Amino acid sequence: MIVTEFEIKGLKKHASGKVREIYDLGDSFLMVTTDRISAFDVILPNGIPNKGKVLTQISLFWFDMIKDIIDNHIITADIDEIISKLDKSGVENPENYREILDGRTIIVVKAQPLPIECIVRGYLSGSALKEYNKIDTGADVNLYGVTLPSGMVESEIIKEPCFTPSTKAEEGHDINISANEANNIVGNEIGIKLEKYSLEIYKRARDYAAQKGIIICDTKFEFGLYNNNLIIIDEALTPDSSRFWDANLYEKGKSQPSFDKQIVRDYLETLTDWNKEYPGPILPKDIINQTSEKYKECHKIITGKDIY
Repeated sequence: MIVTEFEIKGLKKHASGKVREIYDLGDSFLMVTTDRISAFDVILPNGIPNKGKVLTQISLFWFDMIKDIIDNHIITADIDEIISKLDKSGVENPENYREILDGRTIIVVKAQPLPIECIVRGYLSGSALKEYNKIDTGADVNLYGVTLPSGMVESEIIKEPCFTPSTKAEEGHDINISANEANNIVGNEIGIKLEKYSLEIYKRARDYAAQKGIIICDTKFEFGLYNNNLIIIDEALTPDSSRFWDANLYEKGKSQPSFDKQIVRDYLETLTDWNKEYPGPILPKDIINQTSEKYKECHKIITGKDIY
C-alpha cells in the first residue's frame, strides 16, 4: 500500500504539509507521515512505498535515544491506542483506518513551534557549499556567522560541527541565518538552548551512526514550547531531514552517494527536461523501487530492524 492522499472522516484537519497530514484531536494532534515525495519544493505525483513508515520509525528510534537530552512531543505511537483515540474522538468505524495508519502515525502534544529550523552541519555540502564557494576569496570564510578556513572542498569534514539555523519559509526556500540572527527571532535564552541541544543531539547521533558505517553530513531539527518547556518536535534524523552517507564510499572533493531521495533528484536533473514547477513528472517504476529500497536500507542499518 502506498499512502499519498486520504481523509479521516469526522476529524478536523489541522495542517497538510509536503509529507505529513496533521489532524486535531482536541487535546493533541494526530500526525500521519505519508509516502509522498517532493523534489525542488514540488510534491511529485508518485509516492514511495514504505517511505512514511521509515521516516516515522527512524524518528521514534532517535527520539528514544536522545530523551535524556531533551523531551519530545510523542504521546503514543501504539496503533491500538491510536485507534482507541480515534474512536473516542467520534471517528466512525476507526478500525477501517488501521492499515493506513499503522507504523506511520503518532499522537503528539500541541506544542507551539518555534519559527526557525535548527541546522547542524558536520560536512560542507548542499546550500552551505554553494554559499561557501561564492565567498571563498583566499581568506577565512564567514559562513552564517561561522568561521571556516579557505580552500575547503565539497563533502569535506568541518573541524567542529556548526549550528547554522534558517528561517521557515511558507513557500519556496528557507533562508540561512546566523545563530545571532536566530537569537533575535526567538530570544537569547531560547536561542542559546537551541544551539546547545542541536549540537548535542547531532554529536550523539553522529557517533552512533559512525559505528553503523553511516556518516551524518548534516541535519535539521524543529523545536517547540510545551508547558513553557523546550521540546523537540516534527521528525528527527531521517533521510528527509538529514544527509546520510555510506562511510565506506566516502571521498571528499565530490558528491556522495546518500540514503535518501538523491536518486529521484538525479533522475529529474539528468534524465528529464522538467522546469521544476508544478506539476512534477511521473517517476518510472525503477526509480520508485530504488528509492524505496534506499529508505528501507537506511532504516535497517540505523535501527537494526526491517520495516514491516
